[in-house]
Amino acid sequence: MITAILFYIFTAILLVSAAMVVSARNPVHSVLFLILAFFNAAALFLIAGAEFLAMILVIVYVGAVAVLFLFVVMMLDVDFAQLRGGFQRYWLVGATVGLVLFAELAIVLGGWKLAPNAIHLRMSPVPTGVSNTEALGRILYTDYVFLFQTAGLILLVAMIGAIVLTLRDRKTSRHQNIEKQNARTVVETLEMMSLTLGAGTTESGGYLRPKLPEVAPVEEHADAGGHGHGH
Repeated sequence: MITAILFYIFTAILLVSAAMVVSARNPVHSVLFLILAFFNAAALFLIAGAEFLAMILVIVYVGAVAVLFLFVVMMLDVDFAQLRGGFQRYWLVGATVGLVLFAELAIVLGGWKLAPNAIHLRMSPVPTGVSNTEALGRILYTDYVFLFQTAGLILLVAMIGAIVLTLRDRKTSRHQNIEKQNARTVVETLEMMSLTLGAGTTESGGYLRPKLPEVAPVEEHADAGGHGHGH
């Protein structure tokens, strides 16, 4: 009885949070609702007896994927108002694609039939001596190893494609000149100075900076230790 009540509670929260992921106006709130949905899905896995999948869902999706989404949304300067501005212009194309996909799903589900022994398999005893993790490992790496590796290859290609599409050279990006760095000498980069204790900074906030090539002369100020430094 308690299991059934928890199932309906977690399911309701999961459905509400999933709806808020796509309906929230703030993208940061969408990611937070996505994390909530992952936690409730993990709770449903625990109720179903799949504790390994529940922990993987929390560790991988909440601990890595969802947090990465959150960092990307918060750190990138994305104009979401501009992105939403094109919705009214392309709503007809989007609705057409959505109807086509819905028709394809209806055709696939229309030809789907329940196996005669599917209901009886629910009542079949769970094999003893095999843990959930071991049983899942046998299925992935023994029975469906080629399909599993193919899925990994597809994800690798998708990752490389995303990197290629988003990689662009910005004017504000800083690039290293390896040849120029290797050609520098010690005299051009370092300057040995004899400073007393506390002579590195002053009350005005000036600091000793590394020696830079071709810098303009700066005004020298004497500190308490008698040594000059530049601002």
